Amino acid sequence: MVGSVPVANVQALASSYSGDVPLRYLRPELISEEVLVDESLQIPTIDMRKLLVDDDEMSKLHLACKEWGFFQKLDWADMHFLQSLPASERNMRFWPEEPTSFRETLEKYSAELVKVSNCLLKLMAKNLLINPEQLTNMFDDGRQAVRMNYYPPCVHASKVIGLTPHSDFGGLTLLVQVNEMQGLQIKRNGKWIPIRPVPGAFIVNIGDAIEIMSNGDYKSIEHRAVVDPEKERLSIATFCSPNAGAIIGPLPELTKEKGAIYKSVSREEYIKFVLGRKLDGKVQ
Repeated sequence: MVGSVPVANVQALASSYSGDVPLRYLRPELISEEVLVDESLQIPTIDMRKLLVDDDEMSKLHLACKEWGFFQKLDWADMHFLQSLPASERNMRFWPEEPTSFRETLEKYSAELVKVSNCLLKLMAKNLLINPEQLTNMFDDGRQAVRMNYYPPCVHASKVIGLTPHSDFGGLTLLVQVNEMQGLQIKRNGKWIPIRPVPGAFIVNIGDAIEIMSNGDYKSIEHRAVVDPEKERLSIATFCSPNAGAIIGPLPELTKEKGAIYKSVSREEYIKFVLGRKLDGKVQ
């Protein structure tokens, strides 16, 4: 991750905790921002089965992508980082030997999420009134990354941050909150909103690449992770990004009314831009 500093795994750091948080983990200026605690204000929940047969559910998905950039999807549910390239390019030396079932389990999980993300992209394209293949073709054999996050409890939770505010630069992110512990917050109208996990649901968020391709119709929203003073939080994030041949730019059909609000660049140029900046706030 850009700007990160090598450290011992976070479990070891937490177990050796002496009462004082290392200075480089203190981010009181971030935590001091206003958090809006309103149980009625939550990201939309989408039922995948209804999407295939119900126009109202499709409208709900469209609204979620336009106004929230996040939704929870029902019915499918030390940071350890694995990149899953197209099968022909995978370097298996990165896979651990133990446990023996790890590789097979993660391969199956990754393959299923490719299907889920492809289905969501088709439905989003339909809502945008474009040919679904125009969107899905840019993600065929695209880069998929799986990141497993462990956030230990911290008695000084009000002074630290689990993950700094940012937007995801790829296409779609599918997040599973493993122990259903609240910690994700999204920024809406200048205020942070805690997201309450729905049991058995994925949290899906739009990435910057989709915002650009949709010419701003769909929103990539700034979000962050906070820690709890008493309980640990576990999550698994899967990032789905465009393939090497994709052009990251507004789709022509979506520029007819208001013109292109983003320029078009190759994926290589886009990645260079992303890697050349700090993980803090929105990419664009």
